[in-house]
Amino acid sequence: QLQLVESGGGSVQFGGNLRLSCSASGLALDDAGVAWFRQAPGKEREGVSAISDVRGGASVVYGDSGKGGFTISRDNAKNIVYLQMNDLKPEETAVYYCAADHDYRGLNQHYDCWGRGTQVTVTI
Repeated sequence: QLQLVESGGGSVQFGGNLRLSCSASGLALDDAGVAWFRQAPGKEREGVSAISDVRGGASVVYGDSGKGGFTISRDNAKNIVYLQMNDLKPEETAVYYCAADHDYRGLNQHYDCWGRGTQVTVTI
């Protein structure tokens, strides 16, 4: 059964760092495009970052919300995609989701598989 699970969220102070992990079962993430999205209270879900599959050269793209202190990366041996988030700000408080698809979709939200999300809260 194909499943994505996010972890690594939590509460952090303004300027702090977190690393989110997206792990998969039933899917080799190095053979899939993977993206991170986030949804803040009362706002639409937005794209943070995406990484193409290995055949696509593992190219990365960052949305406006992911530029600056965010870095997406893979650990193919562990079948995990990470989102390193540095210098976090309160306005980055949101539920962060990972999504995957055999077809790389960049920051388009039409991915086939989604995790349930992990809460990130940035306090002053």
